[in-house]
Parts: sequence; C-alpha cells; structure tokens
Amino acid sequence: MLKPSLQLKLGQQLTMTPQLQQAIRLLQLPALELQAHIRELLETNVMLEPVDEGEGESELPGAAEASDPTATSEAPRETEASADGPEERVEVLDEDWGSTGTGSGESAWNGEDDDRQQDIADAAGQSLQEYLLWQIELARLAPQDLAIARAIVDAVNDDGYLIESLQDIAETLKPDVQCSCEDVEAVLGRVQALDPPGVCARSIGECIELQLRQLDQSTPGMATAVAIARHHLERLAGRDLAALKRELHTSDEDLAEALALVRACHPRPGATISTSAPQYVVPDVFVRRGDHGWIVEINGATLPRVRLNQGYANLLGRNASHASLRAQLQEARWLLKSLEIRHETLIKVARSIVERQVSFLEQGEEHMRPMILKDIAEAVGMHESTISRVTSGKYMHTPRGVFELRYFFSSQIEGADGSGTSSTAIRAKIRKLVKDEEPLAPLSDGRIAELLSAEGIPVARRTVAKYREAMNIPSSGERKRSGSAPV
Repeated sequence: MLKPSLQLKLGQQLTMTPQLQQAIRLLQLPALELQAHIRELLETNVMLEPVDEGEGESELPGAAEASDPTATSEAPRETEASADGPEERVEVLDEDWGSTGTGSGESAWNGEDDDRQQDIADAAGQSLQEYLLWQIELARLAPQDLAIARAIVDAVNDDGYLIESLQDIAETLKPDVQCSCEDVEAVLGRVQALDPPGVCARSIGECIELQLRQLDQSTPGMATAVAIARHHLERLAGRDLAALKRELHTSDEDLAEALALVRACHPRPGATISTSAPQYVVPDVFVRRGDHGWIVEINGATLPRVRLNQGYANLLGRNASHASLRAQLQEARWLLKSLEIRHETLIKVARSIVERQVSFLEQGEEHMRPMILKDIAEAVGMHESTISRVTSGKYMHTPRGVFELRYFFSSQIEGADGSGTSSTAIRAKIRKLVKDEEPLAPLSDGRIAELLSAEGIPVARRTVAKYREAMNIPSSGERKRSGSAPV
C-alpha cells in the first residue's frame, strides 16, 4: 500500500521575467506600433517624459555622421564583407543609446543633413460622389436634369459603375420629379462625359467604350477597339487572338493597335478617386553606398523620443514612501533598457544582412545569396527566434528599393559545383528568360529548366512551374496566344 511522503528535489527552470517579456515584445513591434505604445506609456507613467523636437533632433543615432562621416570623434564600427574582398566594408553609423532622445518619429528630415524629399499626401478626402456632384454643379443643368443627375450619382459605386437600373432611378425621384427612363438616359449621357473617363458605365464593355470615345476618332485601331469593347471582351479575356482576328476580319497590325487601346483603359475608373490617405512604408534602416563600402544607418525618425524624468526621479529618491511611483520608475527604466536592446539588435542584424547581400545591392536579384535565420543568428550570437522577431515588420531602404528584412532570407538549391543558389535569384532568372523570349515561340517550363541547368542551377520542371505561377506568369501556351511576354 502506498504511503504519502515528502521529498526534496533540486532543479533549474528557465522563467521569463517581466523585463525579458517586455524586451521581446518591443523587439517584435514595427515602428508605428512602437510609437503608439510609447505614447500610451507617456500618458500613464509620470516618470517618462517626451523629448522636445528641437532638443533631441541633433542627438539621433547617426545624425552627425550622416552629414560628415569623418567628423565624428568616435570611429564607426567596420567589418569586412567576406564576399567582396578586404576593400569592401560595411560601416555602421551609430551613437551610444544613452545619449539619445527618442520620440514619436513624426519630425521632418533636416534638409541640411539629408537630400530626401517628402511627398505631400492629399488629405482632402473627397469621395467619387462628391467629385461628380462638384462637376454637375458647374454644368448649369436645368432643375429637373440636375435632380436626375444627383440621383444617378447616388447610384454609382466606389468603382464608378451604375448599380441601379434607369427605371429604379426614375422611381426614386417620384413624386417630386416626374421623369421617364428616356429622360434619365439622356442625363446619364451627360454624366458619363464627366471625369474620370468611363464613370457611370453599366458594364465593363461600356466603361471601356466611354474611355475610347474620348480619344481622337482618327486614332489607328479605334474602330476595332470599340468593336472589341462591345462584343468581344470574352474572347480577349480568353487570349484567343486567332478567333478574335477572324471574327473582326482585321489584320495583325490593326488588331495589335486595337488591343493596345483597350488595355490602356482603366477597368475601375472610380478607383482613381480615392478617399483614403496613402499608407507609406517607413524604413527602419537606411543602406547607402559610401566611399569605402556600404553604410548601414538606423532611421532616427522611427525612434520614439522619450527619456526618464530626472526631476520626479530625484524627488522620489529622498522619500521612502510612494510605492506606486517607485513601481513606475522601475517600469520606466526597464522600458529604456528594452529600447536600447531593440536598437542594438536591429543594427546588428541589419549589418549582418548587408554583409551577406552585397552582391544583391550591387548587381540585383539574380545575385541574391541564399540565407536563412540560422546564418544571421550564428553571426550575431542570438537565437533564431530573436532574429525572426526583429526581421518581422521591419524595412530596409536600399538603392534598389525598400524591402522587408524577411525578403533577404531564402532557401537555396544546390548547384552542380557544390555552391548554392537562392530561390529569389532563380525567380529573377526565370523572369528575365520569359521577358527576353520570342513572343511567337515562348519558352516552356522544361526548356527554362534546361537553360538554368546549363548555368549550373539544376532545377526540376515542376520547380520552374511553381516559381512561375507564384510570379503570376502565364504558361507558355497562354503567352503564345496573347502574342507578348509579361514584363
């Protein structure tokens, strides 16, 4: 029979402290979410205070170095890029976090230190209906026609299409306005002549025809383009150009000109009038070419400007009470330490990525090196999960565009000589081969696989098909029927 007993065991257990949890959470937050989180803490914690814009702007990391890298008293850290020889270096423009103020990140760039230009967003917020009504008011219509035009505009959706029948529009105006479907259709013709071209159409064919009607009628291929918009859009969608040519009784040249006119039309004219403000990607890291290599610089505008309120902290030091204020002081110190960890981790990871992708920065996607999270984790001495968090939602501005840090990670395919090729580079090569192919003799997936194998990249036909479909490139048969390769 079992008897209850007490036993003493010694063991070790890993527990995440609140400080570690906070550091991990801040490390994963994108710049905009981090700024919002800091603003919430500023409202609840009196031990934190924002840094004035004029006071902290000169103390941003890399602000002095951006204007003159040789004027700093502390030499920037440099590491040699292993792939580009000893002359290629990756410099990090950085300062001590302790002397840095952090803030909302909404300040403008200093024009003396940076030549970047800001885009001014259209904040008018005008809807398509408001835009059409403004034009109608200027048309000087008769009172009855003006009421009908307003009813027509109310029946237009965000894409610019009329979603109600003429009979329904006439019924909605009764009993104030007595009108027939013919009256509504006459006013509809005047509304369809407004900007944007193609608005108030009842079908995609009518939308394209309205846009074509605004062109010069002597434009080559105009008659054929109108005929396609009226009766043959299904043939065009199916890329059956041979049947389209037979039904229209036209030449190859005339058909090509007509197709160019049709494809230049906008299928959703209402989308050109947007009410939402544009969303811009704010890069966390800038990468640019220097005199001796590539330079990695943290975007100071994304760093939240906040610091410890020394006045409250000094007063609290003389008083042994106020436990809640002491808790806020400890929370503020943890926050600043977590921000410092986030800053240092981000710059280490960005520098390590640039060191390994110098070929991509200089020559393009076809020279992207295969890289996984483990490679960066071993280089910076951190766990792979930490690298995954720091690369999620963070962006890098390079001379080749703005990319998420995750973009630089890709699997590899072993080559015949034992070297690996990045899947991103293979996609770029496939895109280039398709772009340079003969339109009347497009390359099949098997032929593309053979050409890549000849370059030392042994890939299977199904792998080429998978990459091609992921890039939304039609098959060779569809490309042949369309008569042109996708760009």
